[in-house]
Amino acid sequence: MNLSGDIWVWVAAILTLAIMSYLYKDNPIYKFAEYLFVGVASGYYLSIYYANVMVPNLFTPVGDGVKALGGGVWTWDLWRLVALVLGLMLFSRLIPKFGWPSRWPMGLLVGAYSGLAIMGFAQGDLLAQLQDSLIPIIDKSALSAFGDASGMTNKFLAFLNVLSHPILIIGLLSTLYYFFFSQEHTGVSGKVAKVGIWFLMISFGASYGFTVMARVTLALDRLRFLFGDWLGLNIL
Repeated sequence: MNLSGDIWVWVAAILTLAIMSYLYKDNPIYKFAEYLFVGVASGYYLSIYYANVMVPNLFTPVGDGVKALGGGVWTWDLWRLVALVLGLMLFSRLIPKFGWPSRWPMGLLVGAYSGLAIMGFAQGDLLAQLQDSLIPIIDKSALSAFGDASGMTNKFLAFLNVLSHPILIIGLLSTLYYFFFSQEHTGVSGKVAKVGIWFLMISFGASYGFTVMARVTLALDRLRFLFGDWLGLNIL
């Protein structure tokens, strides 16, 4: 065992153990680490937001605009003061009796971000998925690769690649039909809807599995830090 001599490694290790103590039960040590994390993160992001957003996009342009105005030259940078006023109006919610001015900037924020979110979803998700779903039933390149493959393993993998397009089309159509409620899902339509359910469950399971893997990766990274960087035991 070769303990680290870095004080910050010790601080990080102690705080990591404090957070992990919640696995036993809720306790004051965990609460302290939790509140410390929230406070430090809030202060850090506030400073980053101030330095990277407020200063270059508000204070510096407005300051330059005021200097230019002092010389008799009007610049459009002074219009940024409108954003400053709207931002200050949001703080009127802290006084319930005089909180009505906050509705204007809040409505502007909700409307603007809703429009941006809809456009971002339409361009980044909806249209992209529609384009990716417009595929031929059989991929000619995959079929050609299947014919050229040699050996049972390569043949099997190439055959699975040939089936990828039909499986995607069947899954897409059956899943969409499952959400078609204008007709009762009985008989053949019920079987099609059931296929859609299977595809949904497989996709949900895969998504959950990826989430669990990501969380396990984070946990393993913390354990590697504790045993390796802190205790000097390279066992992970």
